[in-house]
Amino acid sequence: MITVIGSINMDIVVETAVFPKQGETVFGQAFHTVPGGKGANQAVAIARLGSDVHMVGAVGQDAFGHELRTILQQEKIDDTYVRTTTTATGIANITLFDKDNRIIVVPGANADVTRESIDAARALIAKSDLVVMQLEIPQHTVEYALTICEEVGTRVLLNPAPAENFKAAWMERVAYFTPNETECADIFGVDVESALERFPNQLIVTLGAEGARYYDGEKHVVVKGFKTTPVDTTGAGDTFNGALAYALTKNETLAHAVEFANVAASLSVEKFGAQGGMPQKDAVLKRLGGAQ
Repeated sequence: MITVIGSINMDIVVETAVFPKQGETVFGQAFHTVPGGKGANQAVAIARLGSDVHMVGAVGQDAFGHELRTILQQEKIDDTYVRTTTTATGIANITLFDKDNRIIVVPGANADVTRESIDAARALIAKSDLVVMQLEIPQHTVEYALTICEEVGTRVLLNPAPAENFKAAWMERVAYFTPNETECADIFGVDVESALERFPNQLIVTLGAEGARYYDGEKHVVVKGFKTTPVDTTGAGDTFNGALAYALTKNETLAHAVEFANVAASLSVEKFGAQGGMPQKDAVLKRLGGAQ
C-alpha cells in the first residue's frame, strides 16, 4: 500500500504555436481542462500500475474540486483523507509551445493540507509500505509528515518540486530523493556527480529523455531512457516518480525500479495531458521486454 501526500489541481492548458512576448496577445490553437497536481498525478500513475493507493490532500467546494475528487475515485484511489475546504481548488496554468511546457501553479486548497491532515492519516501512514510526497503543499506540513513517517517507521520517496521549498536537513528522513538535474544543482550547490556520491542509493537524479542516474556506493549508474516521440511532456516526471514508487514496493532492485520508471515515463509523453498517457502495468512490461 502506498500513501501519496500532496497537491490536487485542475490544469488549465492552452496550446499555442506562438509564445507571446510581454504585453503581446496571440491566438492559441486549443484549450483544455485536465486533472493535475503533482500529488494527484503521482497517485494516478501508481494506481494505474495496480497498487493500493491512498491520497492525502485538499480540494475546494467548487466544480473543479468535485470533478477532481470524482476522478480520484474513478482511478480507484482512496480519497478518505482528501479534505474539502472553503478555499478554491488549486490550479495550474500550463502553456504548451513547441513540444515543451511552461507552468504557473496557484496552490489554492493545497495550502489547507495541514498538520491536522497528517494527524488524521497517521494510522494509514503507519500501515503504508511507502509514502510519496512533493513540495506543492505547505513546507511545514511536509516537514511534519516526515516527522510522523520517521516515528512510525514508514519509508518516504520525496520529489522536490518546486525545489525552493526543500530543506537540506530533510535528507536524513528520506529513503529516496528524486530531483531533476536543475533541482539537484539548486539544492546541493555542487555538480551532480558530487551530490550523488554523498547519497548513495538514495539520490536518484532524473535526466529527462536521457533517463536517470544514481550512485550505488561504488560506481555511478546511468539508466538510459527509452526513446520515443513526445506529444506532451507535462506528466513525465510524475509518471517516473509514481512508477518508481510502485517498483520499489515490489522489492525490485534500484536499477530495475529506475528502468521500469523510465519506460513508464516514455509511455506517458505519447498522449496529451499530465494523467492522460499514464500507462497500465501491462504496457510498461511490454515495452520493457522489447527494450531488453
